[in-house]
Amino acid sequence: MGSLKPGATYIYERNGDTVYAREHGADPSTRQEIGWDHTPDPRTGDGRSLHEHMMESKMWGEIRRMAPANPALQKALDRAIMIYRLSKDKPL
Repeated sequence: MGSLKPGATYIYERNGDTVYAREHGADPSTRQEIGWDHTPDPRTGDGRSLHEHMMESKMWGEIRRMAPANPALQKALDRAIMIYRLSKDKPL
């Protein structure tokens, strides 16, 4: 995250959960990430929203469905599964 100048006037902007600041009158491309505005969903237990969990689950389903037709994706998925299983058996 960037550091802000003391005494400067800032415009604050949000893009999703990320909050940005830029000096008043400055080009929008100069904005700096200053934090996050995220209220954790108590149903998920890890600080992510229920929507984020659902989208990730959907993505993994798509990966599993596409993997048989894509050798590189299948190999990466097989490796990820192996690492997951090894991690589960012997925590780091």
